[in-house]
This record gives sequence, C-alpha cells and structure tokens, in this order.
Amino acid sequence: MRYAIDVPNMGPFGNPRLLVDLARDAEQAGWDGFFVWDHLGGREWNLPMVDPWVALAAIAAHTSRIRLGTMVTPLPRRRPWKVARETVTLDHLSGGRLILGVGLGSGRASEWADLGEETDFRRRGAMLDEALAILAGLWSAQPFSFRGEHYTVERAHFLPGPLQRPRIPVWVAGYWPNKAPFRRGARWDGMFPLFPDAEGEALRTMFREAVAFLRAQRGENPAPFDILHRGVTPGDDPARAAELVAPYAEAGATWWAEAIHPQRFGVGWDGVWPLDALRERVRQGPPRL
Repeated sequence: MRYAIDVPNMGPFGNPRLLVDLARDAEQAGWDGFFVWDHLGGREWNLPMVDPWVALAAIAAHTSRIRLGTMVTPLPRRRPWKVARETVTLDHLSGGRLILGVGLGSGRASEWADLGEETDFRRRGAMLDEALAILAGLWSAQPFSFRGEHYTVERAHFLPGPLQRPRIPVWVAGYWPNKAPFRRGARWDGMFPLFPDAEGEALRTMFREAVAFLRAQRGENPAPFDILHRGVTPGDDPARAAELVAPYAEAGATWWAEAIHPQRFGVGWDGVWPLDALRERVRQGPPRL
C-alpha cells in the first residue's frame, strides 16, 4: 500500500504557493503521492481556484521523490494533443513521477454548459476513449494518425516521448456501480472508484464488488494495476488509522488517498476552512499498516 495526499484546487488551496508548500510537507512526512483536483469553478463553486497543471509544474520543481498528478482531469474538455504535450513536459520535469487521472467530469453546469462544453455523458465517454487513444499514440514518439468521431490527427510526430515506460500511468475514475468506467479503467493502468453517499460496511462492500469486477475485466493481464481509495484517517491515532485502511488494502487497494479538505471537519465548501488542521494532517504522515 502506498499513501497520497488528495487536495482540492480551490478555496485556500487555490494558491499555487500553498500547494507547493503542502507538497514539500507531504514529501518530508513520508507520503508517496500528491494529487490535485482539476476544477474550473464558476457559479456553483464560487471559490478561488488554481490551474492544477501550472501548480504541478511548480510542485515537480520543488520535490524529488513524491508521485504527483491530477485526480482527476475531465479529459473531454481538453484537447488531447495539448494534454499529450503538457503531460510529457511534466513527466520530464518531475523525473518520471507523473500519474494522469482521467474521467468524464461532473454534471456542474458552470464547468460544462456555461462554457459551451459537451454535456451528454455518453458522448463524453466516447470523447474520453478517443482522447486516451490519441494520448497513447502521441506518447509513443512515433508518427501517429487517428480518425474518430470527435478527434482527428494526421501524421503527428511528438518528440520527446515520456520518461516512463511503456507510458505515463493512466488511472480512470468512475462511480460504482456504473460498469462502463470500470471496463474502461481495466484497459489502462489504474482505477479510482468513487462511491457517492456510501460509508461504513456498505462502502467496504461496494469497494470489494468494484475490485472483483475490475479483476474479472482484466482477466490474465499480468501488467501492474493500481486501485486508489480515498478516505479520512486520524493523524494522531496510528492504530485507528491502520484499522480504517486495512480492509481496503485486503480488498485490493494499492493506494490510499488522504482527503485534505474541509468536509473532513464538517465544514462546508463556502465556510471557513480549518487550514492549520488540514496542513497538520499532512505533516502527521501517512497511516501506515
């Protein structure tokens, strides 16, 4: 099991300098990853926000060991060739530490309809699959062409390729029990299962079901595959923290993402964030088993 910090790109964390400081705190405290949300904001989330890709570049330049990435980028509102160039640049800048988390994106009008982006989830799914195929093709550092319903690439040859081989790891996010994102995730390098409004034993049961479905989809595929679970543990009670993490590790999780946002303290997004307590949880270190 490896352990990551999971932070929003909004509120007080809508400050790139603070995110850099948090990432350095996380690396010094022994965390293995630092993952940033990828939201644009608007009328539904009227909060300061930071571009996660610019922030991750600064984080890469100020850390040396910790894995980093977006968790997750709604790829259907991005040009895949632009993402290909950005991810390879960040992979080189970080020394091969990037993980790319992808998904369909939310249903918030402020990030989709208000900006003229695609709102139909089925079409977004098709766009996501095409964009991932394009990313893999452009990352190959070989001449590449693609013709799909949504995107076209003619004789593109992107150099350099990423440092990581065979490619930058791609983790797919999706809400269980929807099967389509889990079938998609099984074809790539990892999965970030999400379970709305589930907790306790119901959440653990759903997690086990999702992992079993992923394993069935992957069959005999021997390639490494990561499964991320996001949760909350107390930094001042290692025994309790290990007790909370253990069922997910036993069920197949390979990463635990510690949620660092105000809801862990019962504070709403528009309330006053307990920033000192959030930062202290990062400094307390991961909930080792």
